[in-house]
Amino acid sequence: MTPLRLADGPVEFLSGLYISFWLPGLVLGAALAIKLPSIVKLWRDPLLRAVGGLLLLACMVFVFAAPGTIAWTNRVIGVPNIAAPWVYSLITALSASWLLLVVHWRGGGHTDRRERTRRATRWVVSVYATVVVALWVLFALADVPVEQIEDLDTYYASTPFMREEILLYLVVHTVACLITARLIWTWIRTDGLDGWLRWGLRFLSVGYVTNLLFSAAKFTAIVARWTGHDLDWLNTNVAPSAACIGATMVAVGVIVPHAGQYLQERLLVRRRRRGLKPLARLLRPVAGRHEPFVLRAAPEIRLIRRETYIRDALLQLSRHLDEDLRRRAHAAALALGAEPGRAQALAVAVTILDAVESGRRVPEGDGAADPDTTYLLREIHAVSGVLRRPDEIKAVRARAAVPAESMSAHE
Repeated sequence: MTPLRLADGPVEFLSGLYISFWLPGLVLGAALAIKLPSIVKLWRDPLLRAVGGLLLLACMVFVFAAPGTIAWTNRVIGVPNIAAPWVYSLITALSASWLLLVVHWRGGGHTDRRERTRRATRWVVSVYATVVVALWVLFALADVPVEQIEDLDTYYASTPFMREEILLYLVVHTVACLITARLIWTWIRTDGLDGWLRWGLRFLSVGYVTNLLFSAAKFTAIVARWTGHDLDWLNTNVAPSAACIGATMVAVGVIVPHAGQYLQERLLVRRRRRGLKPLARLLRPVAGRHEPFVLRAAPEIRLIRRETYIRDALLQLSRHLDEDLRRRAHAAALALGAEPGRAQALAVAVTILDAVESGRRVPEGDGAADPDTTYLLREIHAVSGVLRRPDEIKAVRARAAVPAESMSAHE
């Protein structure tokens, strides 16, 4: 096969351009597999059902629109070109699923819009179901004896009834693309959207605009046939490539919000666990053991175990903390310009360091009141964070070591 070169001319280059039907099928299948657990778990959610239906129908379109599958369908059923109304019906159903997705999104689960959403759903289903029935009736009336695998739309562009069938499925597909692309673009500009959702919507909008190129290429090739010209390469090469790219963008648009939020949450959990490492390492002598570690544990479980390990050690250490030192360290941190929240974390960190390094123990039964451990156990992330700044800790400890009277006199 001769490699494509743009220098051969734009028509020759575009005529040779072709993207496999199986690539978008695989991407759409991956998107469906990612969303399937949520769809099954929350089956009563109409929006999730609409997403699932869209992905399933899109997968079916690319499976049955592949040239090999078209030939297989015609051969198995034994009717020339019987795959055409079947693929057109799937494309029509897919177009309806785009509109249903937008209808349920606009409904948003609001009670006052529920009846309006039901009416719109019934309208879309009834109109597109009627179109599907019309496609099969028109095919039954048409005379299409010569099997066409890849260029049926242009080959039968002037054939009575088949011509109307081809125009019908293209019109409903184009209308669905225009409406969906317009509403999604409006959605993108809504304030307060999650960043991952906004990116997903951008991919969706690109996908639907690219699907419009599919319709434009088909219409142009058909009109060229009517006027005695040959632009069949638009139908056999450009239109399928546009459909494949568009479907891939739609699949990516569905995947991005789910996968992005999932990865972001995992990254946040791992970051929080790493942030606790300085405090966990400092408290190891107090705990008297290493932090438990399970290789196959989920990141969330590892975070919980590290937090539990730290809090257990702090509870052991809490009655041995020097509250006077904590107050002096807090005043020192504020004097050095720390914000109140950070000053509190610095004061606790200095107190913990002092207790661990000195190995101080308060004698049992000395009448000391139980310390307030609320902040100590709640703000372990803030305390661990300041332990990463040894210079700041050193400055606070040095200033806190000066007696209060000396500090006041100096100031």
